[in-house]
Amino acid sequence: MRLGVLDVGSNTVHLLVVDAHPGACPLPAHSHKAELRLAELLDDSGAIGREGVDTLIGVVQEALQAAEDKGVEDVLPFATSAVREASNADDVLARVQAETGVELQVLSGEEEARLTFLAARRWFGWSAGKLLVLDIGGGSLEIAYGIDEEPDAAVSLPLGAGRLTAAWLPGDPPDAARIRALRRHVRAEIARTVGEFSRIGSPDHVVATSKTFKQLARLAGASRSADGPYVQRQLKRESLEAWVPRLAGMTTAQRAELPGVSEGRASQLLAGALVAEGAMDLFGVEALEICPWALREGVILRKLDHMGTP
Repeated sequence: MRLGVLDVGSNTVHLLVVDAHPGACPLPAHSHKAELRLAELLDDSGAIGREGVDTLIGVVQEALQAAEDKGVEDVLPFATSAVREASNADDVLARVQAETGVELQVLSGEEEARLTFLAARRWFGWSAGKLLVLDIGGGSLEIAYGIDEEPDAAVSLPLGAGRLTAAWLPGDPPDAARIRALRRHVRAEIARTVGEFSRIGSPDHVVATSKTFKQLARLAGASRSADGPYVQRQLKRESLEAWVPRLAGMTTAQRAELPGVSEGRASQLLAGALVAEGAMDLFGVEALEICPWALREGVILRKLDHMGTP
């Protein structure tokens, strides 16, 4: 059957269409996305303004039309941290449902981490052993660890690249003192979780998902996305540490000219790099592998699992 997963994230609204059935690998058939940056549209009270909600509704309607055009039988709609943490989340969800018919499922941060972990586990298989999975989104950082398909530990921290950029890094390029303050904040937040994971033991394999990690790996010399998902892509901490001060001295326009960096994400790349560097350092990770599958694939896999249950 042809399934669609509609991801209302902190940066983008992304419809992923796949051909799938229980027991088979989901095959991507179509991708439709729009950059909305909901995490940056929150007002002083933490609400998504009327203009932002209007834009969201329009983008959801476009995604539904694309799903219909591609013959999608079922759409799985969900929202993550930007909607989850908006002070007017209930009103936003009600308007979206009233005007589009879509009932967005709001995932908790822990659910995000667990579904992303499921996707990574299915991609790498049992031979990967104990997995540590890192995922930097626009609004949050998810960390999950375990040996099974359900992680033994999963947390979500308010360390998304979009959120941190808006709150901590005004200026283009940002001021050095602000960058230093953000670095301290990021590391203090991550350090609170390290003990919970270290008690479980050392991972056999560390992987990362998300656009931020993919862009950082590309800067460090990994293959282009055009080379396909089956090419192994690594990010070494040594390379990342060399890139952070370079990114700090660049304007958004200069970052956008770097290989693999999209114009829409260029402004967030420094904050994302600080989070990635902090996580790799505090968890003692010298190198990690980029996983092509992430949250959207996890949602699809969970749906297929339930379909295959008598």
